[in-house]
Amino acid sequence: MFRTLDERNSSLLVDFILKGLPCINELRIPLFLLLTIIYTSTIVGNVLIIVVVNGTTSLHTPMYFFLANLSFLDICLSSVTLPRVLANVLSIKTISFSECVSQLYFFHFLASAECFLYTVMAYDRYTAICRPLHYSSFMSWKVSLCLAFGSWLAGSLHSITHTMLTFQLPFCHSNEIDYFFCDIFPVLTLACADTTLNKTMVLANIASISLTCFILIMISYIHIIIAINKAFSTCISHVTVVALFYIPCVFTYMHRDSGSSFDMAAAVFYTLITPFLNPIIYSLRNKQVKEALKKILKEKIDFLQYVASKSPASRHL
Repeated sequence: MFRTLDERNSSLLVDFILKGLPCINELRIPLFLLLTIIYTSTIVGNVLIIVVVNGTTSLHTPMYFFLANLSFLDICLSSVTLPRVLANVLSIKTISFSECVSQLYFFHFLASAECFLYTVMAYDRYTAICRPLHYSSFMSWKVSLCLAFGSWLAGSLHSITHTMLTFQLPFCHSNEIDYFFCDIFPVLTLACADTTLNKTMVLANIASISLTCFILIMISYIHIIIAINKAFSTCISHVTVVALFYIPCVFTYMHRDSGSSFDMAAAVFYTLITPFLNPIIYSLRNKQVKEALKKILKEKIDFLQYVASKSPASRHL
């Protein structure tokens, strides 16, 4: 839908239509159920990690503080894309212009914040393993808070830049986005102006940041391997999650054009699947987290049993 602005001799886009995932007509119901399970599991798993870290004193360390931040980012990132995908599967394809702007901003804000946070977490592990005597000073709570806040701030500034560059363009070719959410390249295809600057910024900014962070993480783990081979076993989970997040992301944004089926599959992976896998691969495989979770569950069960034993019905029996 367009509303004409006579004084500017142009058009103002009111709504977009998201075409969604391709070839889903025959699999609409199974896909909806699968995505619902993934979304629910993502929320439950990451909330559980936050509750366990927050409620266990022994986990109040920089490593688990960053882990709780990661879980919160995963919850938010999934909530930016998955509900809209679920609506799209049910043939609710219209998204307002303001919703599209918000979705693009928050997606890149949260995804880039995760990108920076993964790098911070790798630095934390490098410091703990390779510089153990200086760990308390290198990773004090003040430093940890600054690194976490810096990740969020850098992600926000990064996203604001691309959101402003994208939506300052006039859109007049169409209002149909050939994608399952509002992302930069699919939106740029609708612009009736030169998008060279936008595509160059994507290549220079998003791809370079992702690639740089990935290289820094790998350098951190190379130092860890050199320092002590056994220590690397504690980092396998993090390396796995990093690879699952960065490789599809770097592939998507390293070339100027996007929108192919392979690009869409890659985007589905790092926007929907990675947040779902994080609690399983990285968090719930951690021995300390599992022990803390068992302790909390045991306390809850003991409390419920105590309440049940004090109930009038139990006294009557």
